[in-house]
Amino acid sequence: MLQDRTLRLQYGNRIEALCVLGTQLSTDVYGCVFIFPEISLDVDADRDGVVEKNNPQKATWMWGSDGQGAILLVNCDKDDPLISALDCDDEKVYSKDDLQDMSRMILRTKGPDRLPPGYEMVLYIPMSDSDKIGVFYLQNPFFGQRYIHVLGRRKLYHVVKYTGGSAELEFFVEGLRFPDDSFSGLVSVNVSLLETLAEGIPQTPIFTDTVVFRVAPWIMTPNTLAPLNVFVCSVKDNYLFLKEVKTLVSKANCNLKVCSGYMNRGDRWMQDEIEFGYIHAPHKGFPVVLDSPRNGGLKDFPIRQILGPDFGYVARESLFEIVTSLDSFGNLEVRPPVTANGKAYPLGRILIGSSFPTSAGRRMTKVVRDFLYAQQVQSPIELYSDWLTVGHVDEFVTFVPIPGKKQFRMLMLSTSACYKLFREKQKEGHGEAVMFKGYTGTDTKRVTINKVLSNEYMIQENQYVQRCVDWNRDILKKELGLTEKDIIDIPALFKIDKQGKAITFFPNMVNMIVLSRDLGVPKPFGPIIEGECCLEQHMCSLLDPLGLMCTFIDDISSYHKQLGEVHCGTNVQRKPFAFKWWDVIP
Repeated sequence: MLQDRTLRLQYGNRIEALCVLGTQLSTDVYGCVFIFPEISLDVDADRDGVVEKNNPQKATWMWGSDGQGAILLVNCDKDDPLISALDCDDEKVYSKDDLQDMSRMILRTKGPDRLPPGYEMVLYIPMSDSDKIGVFYLQNPFFGQRYIHVLGRRKLYHVVKYTGGSAELEFFVEGLRFPDDSFSGLVSVNVSLLETLAEGIPQTPIFTDTVVFRVAPWIMTPNTLAPLNVFVCSVKDNYLFLKEVKTLVSKANCNLKVCSGYMNRGDRWMQDEIEFGYIHAPHKGFPVVLDSPRNGGLKDFPIRQILGPDFGYVARESLFEIVTSLDSFGNLEVRPPVTANGKAYPLGRILIGSSFPTSAGRRMTKVVRDFLYAQQVQSPIELYSDWLTVGHVDEFVTFVPIPGKKQFRMLMLSTSACYKLFREKQKEGHGEAVMFKGYTGTDTKRVTINKVLSNEYMIQENQYVQRCVDWNRDILKKELGLTEKDIIDIPALFKIDKQGKAITFFPNMVNMIVLSRDLGVPKPFGPIIEGECCLEQHMCSLLDPLGLMCTFIDDISSYHKQLGEVHCGTNVQRKPFAFKWWDVIP
């Protein structure tokens, strides 16, 4: 009688069997076939804050409310005060706070207890992304957590330990660089199951999964957003200015941050050194300060006193171009959300000053312009500002919040409006009304309305200024979809210096600080009529009906004489937009 025997073959192992005569032998072939594990590299591709399983669109990235694709934050804050570098500049995790700045990525596997010899799973990134992304792995989560840096500048691949059965391996991904002229903002991470056919023969992938992230852009905040903190410098001659700013800030119910003398080293131009913005992802967001390349006395202030936990820092330094006044961030502003020419700009548009339309002159350095354009969500507009001595856009335009659908008005300086006002006052019999009354500056002669209106050369100077302003007015109306009803003309007068650039004749009221409905306006020291400044009266008549309250701040000695005003000497950190930037269609 024959005996039945079954020989079970095991994949990857050599099997030897002794067959005895009279024995019927059968083999279990199916038991030896290698069953490939299910592998899925997963991210928050639908942008809801949850890492879903095997989203079919995880390897692509699309803008818009119906779009998809994961988001990455540049880990540019400093969660540990004892560490000098930004969190993105090292390859370590010092706390769970650091992890919260990163995006979760989960490698899900389901399959046999172990991989056969010659097979391994590898996580990897392209060489081109190695300076833009860092990946950490949570090792031994049940026996003392340890976060291992597995991918980044010095590591392009990582062999993943296969744990068998159903498993989820958690990774944390950080951004290392913001989008720029050579970086679109997109990065990818891949996982492959590799097979070795024979010793000496390169491994071949038999399965690959890919996920794509976009690095969150740096976003500016316009005057229409609520203020949080106001920054100002304390220098030896601005005590009274500081006192008035403190009163205004208290009235607006926000916080005042004073940079003391040892930190500012005599540099009072807070607006010129830094610009506040923020970054945002579905899981988190935090403010980020952009440091200008001007590098004045305030150059250490943003790193030493602003950078910290959940407050990031980014800078752009010019290597080959000459840094000019146009690289100061009084020359970097952002307008509120608008729709123009059929296109929506829900996060507003950046405004920068330039030498345009002239062929030569000062221009913001290319490294800063490239950075601003690369963020994509606040399409910049270049205006003509080189006609000014300082050359900043905040000298001739600003925006104020109002109720209603449009939500803002644009204020532009106007020499024509000033001459019109002065002529009206002259006709009313106030030609001898004196300007600069109460200002004791030794360089101020007795200036009256009649003297201003009789100065033909000054009239020609201001006609030139008005033409420069009108050039920008036309650009802004076109690019921002504005009408004349959206624009308020603010009286101003200028003189032309020896270099042919324009300097404001009296404190420039456009250069104000906007704290919701409270406006800190440079005190113009205009003609006094019946005990009141007619310029202040006119300003209030324009803005009071809009629910805006003007506080006139005396900056003539501490700022105006040094070619700046209230806005130049202050800076405001504001609340971020509620609108999600990934819903923009660039």
